[in-house]
Amino acid sequence: MKKLVTLSIVALSFIGMQKTQAQVAVGVQIEVAPPEIPVYVQPECPTEGYIWTPGYWAYGEYGYFWVPGVWISPPTVGYLWTPGYWGFDNGIYAWNGGYWGEHMGFYGGVNYGCGYGGNGYYGGRWEGGSFRYNSAVCNVGPSFHNTYVDRTVIVNNNNHTSFNGHGGVSAAPNASEQSAMKEHHTQPTSAQQTHEHGASNSKGQRASVNGGHPSVAAKSNVGGQRFNSAGHTMTAPAHTINANTHATSTPQHTAPMQHQSQSVQQHQTQRAAPMQHQSQSMQQHQAQPAQQHQEPHQSQPMQQHQVQHAAPAQHQEMQQHQNAPVHEGGERK
Repeated sequence: MKKLVTLSIVALSFIGMQKTQAQVAVGVQIEVAPPEIPVYVQPECPTEGYIWTPGYWAYGEYGYFWVPGVWISPPTVGYLWTPGYWGFDNGIYAWNGGYWGEHMGFYGGVNYGCGYGGNGYYGGRWEGGSFRYNSAVCNVGPSFHNTYVDRTVIVNNNNHTSFNGHGGVSAAPNASEQSAMKEHHTQPTSAQQTHEHGASNSKGQRASVNGGHPSVAAKSNVGGQRFNSAGHTMTAPAHTINANTHATSTPQHTAPMQHQSQSVQQHQTQRAAPMQHQSQSMQQHQAQPAQQHQEPHQSQPMQQHQVQHAAPAQHQEMQQHQNAPVHEGGERK
């Protein structure tokens, strides 16, 4: 597939692109169509103020790979995310990079889901310096209070084609989108760039491997919890290990040692019980002759004195038993 790629000399790649003018920056040009947009469950927003950026198919060394949808902190208060999209023209699929801006621009009419139905964004809006979430569209937690409900914006769009043009989505920018294209734009944040780079290194995200069904469909945030298309959390397989994998897996190996320690403690307690009983019996036996030969007023001090001297012996016997070597089978000899 790599030999079908045509790189534009004047084009800029999506990552690291300085998009500050109205023109559309084209990253790569491919002769093979990207897979359809997978349907997946949006994870819960981790922090108020974050904005959802939908997943998309990017292109790398091994062909198309899926960049999971993720919650992102916007670079500036009041900015919205216009997703990038693939456009098809004259036999070439060209990538048009996404950007941040005050208003939503044109993203090819592609239905990315989760509030990006092909035109505009219906998952929330900025009000007075705070972002309000439309809980009818966005998955927000019960602790979020800056929310509203608007079900009229929900569009039942079952078209999951991932490109604009012949054979794909037929859409053109409307007046408001054309106006937004002329505004000042900000490039993807460093977190977004890191997010895409990480997806490019994951074998399970490649279309050539997953057949258009990526192993990780979405993330809670960059470097955060990963989710499959059904919304279930995932553990990292060997070929997608990240920096946090080793740290999170270490406690799993301490559980057997903890269980073993508890078992040894229980064994020592059970073995010590007969000795304690034996010591108490000896104390009672020693106390009985004293009571027979002493006056009634002398028997109680004598018994207390003997018990006090017996206690170190009991402690010494238990300590010797605990320090005894443990032989095969877990019994002490």
